[in-house]
Amino acid sequence: MSSKAKSRPATSPVVFSGNGLRDGRVAWMGTEGRWEPRLGAVTPFAPEAAAEGLALAQQGERQQRVVGVYAVELGADGLPLKFRERLRLGGPSIDAEAA
Repeated sequence: MSSKAKSRPATSPVVFSGNGLRDGRVAWMGTEGRWEPRLGAVTPFAPEAAAEGLALAQQGERQQRVVGVYAVELGADGLPLKFRERLRLGGPSIDAEAA
């Protein structure tokens, strides 16, 4: 039986990402609590407010607006630190028409 992974505390500003429940598209949530299709449309949470942000993001899941929410740390340039989230900025990585 596996145990739940422990997350480390955020050390830089964070936003929350998930996928829209209706269309599956990448969604971003910042301090406003709205889910937006563009990262630039949201304001990040300060590191010390990340837990508050996670609770707000999980509320979006309970309201069945998004699924799979998780914190995304941002660098000084306002872009995600990890490659996975940088890739998600551009939307789907495959052409839906070709699938």
